[in-house]
Amino acid sequence: MLSEQDQMARRNAVVLAMAQAMGGALMSITVSLGGLVGVYLLAAQSEIATMPVTTMVLGTACGTIPAAYILEKIGRRFGFMLGAVVAAVGGLVAFTAIMHGHFVAFCAGTFIGGVAGAFVQQYRFAAAEGASEAFRPIAISTVLAGGIFAGIIGPQTVIWTKDLFLPTAYAGAYLAQTGLCIITLGILIFFKPAALPPKPIDAPPGRPLHVILRQPKVALAVLCSVVSYSIMTLVMTAAPLAMIACGFTATDAALGIQWHVIAMFAPSFFTGRLIKRFGAEPVTAVGLVLLGLCGTTALMGIAIGHFYVALILLGLGWNFGFIGGTTMLTNAQRPEERARTQAANDFIMFGVVAVSSLSSGFLFVTVGWDSINWAIFAIILVPLVLLALTATRERPATA
Repeated sequence: MLSEQDQMARRNAVVLAMAQAMGGALMSITVSLGGLVGVYLLAAQSEIATMPVTTMVLGTACGTIPAAYILEKIGRRFGFMLGAVVAAVGGLVAFTAIMHGHFVAFCAGTFIGGVAGAFVQQYRFAAAEGASEAFRPIAISTVLAGGIFAGIIGPQTVIWTKDLFLPTAYAGAYLAQTGLCIITLGILIFFKPAALPPKPIDAPPGRPLHVILRQPKVALAVLCSVVSYSIMTLVMTAAPLAMIACGFTATDAALGIQWHVIAMFAPSFFTGRLIKRFGAEPVTAVGLVLLGLCGTTALMGIAIGHFYVALILLGLGWNFGFIGGTTMLTNAQRPEERARTQAANDFIMFGVVAVSSLSSGFLFVTVGWDSINWAIFAIILVPLVLLALTATRERPATA
């Protein structure tokens, strides 16, 4: 039987999961189309074709600290609604840019959409607020479960609307983004932020940020989230380009991303319970191993099945690694340090993810799809070793 506190946390998690379905759909639109629109507007295959995806990620990185500040000052609900409005503006800018053939303006539109994504990233932390420590990973995973619907809504929006304004391709999907934002606003009305205890006047301000980030548990949590998200972005951004280069269609690529996004969020129905039973660190390690299996599958061939299975494994690995890393972070931070720690985590994470997104297009054009997948093994090695060492150190203390 859930306590009244956890019942409220569950209700909020469900509302935010529905909002996540819309917010995640907006991101998957650019993931599916960003590189293809880049090729379309540049009228050639280019190492900067994935720049729109990169600017979206940069927008999220740049928006993390302002979003955390705004949410703290005006409250979670109104802050999240503001984020939905920003996303609508980004969609309109991107739509107008495609209609007029302006690549730079399109990148500006995806950047604005990325800024809105920084607010969406805070959903998982908002769900954890007010929840008991035992229910916290379930609340986080419930929110991310909304991404299952994002995995369907985003790519299907692309498929159904990308040709609405022919002979100008892809523009319709970004106009549809505005409609999704309106739905998000309606959902967020029902979100009721947890009533957190007032901060005492003489409460300690918390440790400086550089001290917090040097704590082994915090540093490892950030590293695992960064590695999981950057590998996912590196492979996911290049996958549509690789599929087109192998003779598949834009619809094939969108469906591949659809299965990938579904795999990213489908395990969220039980990831929280796995963490509750086995711990965040073991689940995170499993996620990193799944990312390695993604690279192995991609290196086995370039049939449509290889792409789809690799993208599914990529999504599963991200889910375990990201939710595990997020739970590790929430368990390692102090209440008075919550806002700055979460903002720093997302800023670092999306800064690295932006580099991954940009390098993805460059690596694909210069050294190819195989090299991107070989890189996975080197990237996951360090966090896997650190997780193993942490487990070894803590086993005697818990025996």
